[in-house]
Amino acid sequence: MKKISDVPILGSEERNEAMKYFHDSEVIKFVVDYNRRYLHWEEVKNRKKKIPIKPLYLWYLMKFFRTIESPLIVNFGPYSFSYTILEDFQEKLHILDKGAAGNLSSTIDAISDTRDKYILNSLMEEAIASSQIEGATPSRRVAKEMLRQKRKPTNKDEKMILNNYNTMRYVLEIKNEEMTPELLLKIQKMMTEDTLENPDDEGVYRDNDDIRVFDNDGEVLHIPPKKEEISALINELCNFANEDSKTFIHPVIKGIFLHYLLNYIHPFNDGNGRTGRSLFYWYVLKNDYWLFEYMSVSRLIYKKRRQYKLAYQYSESDFFWDKEKEIGDLTYFIKFNLTAIIESLHEIQNYLDKKQKEQYQALKGIKESDKLNIRQRDIMKQFIKYPQKTLTIKEVMNTQGVSYATARSDLFNLEEIGHLQKQKLGKEFVFILMHNDV
Repeated sequence: MKKISDVPILGSEERNEAMKYFHDSEVIKFVVDYNRRYLHWEEVKNRKKKIPIKPLYLWYLMKFFRTIESPLIVNFGPYSFSYTILEDFQEKLHILDKGAAGNLSSTIDAISDTRDKYILNSLMEEAIASSQIEGATPSRRVAKEMLRQKRKPTNKDEKMILNNYNTMRYVLEIKNEEMTPELLLKIQKMMTEDTLENPDDEGVYRDNDDIRVFDNDGEVLHIPPKKEEISALINELCNFANEDSKTFIHPVIKGIFLHYLLNYIHPFNDGNGRTGRSLFYWYVLKNDYWLFEYMSVSRLIYKKRRQYKLAYQYSESDFFWDKEKEIGDLTYFIKFNLTAIIESLHEIQNYLDKKQKEQYQALKGIKESDKLNIRQRDIMKQFIKYPQKTLTIKEVMNTQGVSYATARSDLFNLEEIGHLQKQKLGKEFVFILMHNDV
């Protein structure tokens, strides 16, 4: 990834030259469009063949208009950060606040499975992707098999994924608790257990200032605050997470803030990214955004990991000035994450819609089948609605009001034609759905 250019600061003559275009309708059209998309200087300068004036002048006008919009400021210890609520943000937040949760809930209830299955699947996806962002190499298939079969990890990368999975399950358990420095240290320890070169780095703050965040080409992306600041900043972070802000911050945006701030502080020698993403999940779940239990945002982040790093870089390199103080602009980071969240939501909605159609076709096939009697159709409808269920001959006797011989014949016939599979449990048979069925 190439180094991001420092955002330019214009001198008085350049500012005066730029302001000559303030009333130029063609120029202002570019300013409005680029601000709507919230382009960074790096993106503006690379469009120099498309714009009618020097990119430097257009950038100054863009920043001038952004300042007029009075970006919101969040003070965090000695540091300050700004963000602007774009029209695009409002639309995405509205989707999360209103329609998404209800639509997702009704679809899950309508299809053939339990909520717990989808939550566990989402946690697996999140654990795998969050670990892959940090360099873990196992494929999704291999990693999922390990988690489903509860197989012991065979290497450090698999251990990283298992740690992440167990930690995310723990985050679900503590979603109603307040965040404390001790809890944050526990989360980092769970994430990194038996995966670090130095085991002493588990569950403790870094005790050095040697930490630098590099890109793939060795360029320094971020120099974290000094080690002496960490304890106070983490206390500030926990207070920020637990208390209502003086100025309202939408919970999803505040969760993204926490994600960013944890990584900005970079309090650990390792595991900062994974801990930051888990902190985001804890916060949105704590604020009743339960639909995140079914989504893997990290999967989308992994797919777009270059843009993820750019979002950090853009927020790190662009800033506003307030009384000679730099105020970092987190709008870029919020923009990326909200887009990833909505795309993740669309993924799970599309998946559930697909499963709903498959269930409909399966039920239709059962209903129209001339190979099954009425009792067998009823049995298969239950299996389609609850694929994880098990059934015994005695249960069929009781629910269908038939003899042992009839119930046994019905189930054995369903196995013979490939719908069910029988397993011996003690002295009786237990029937389950064949894996190739819905």
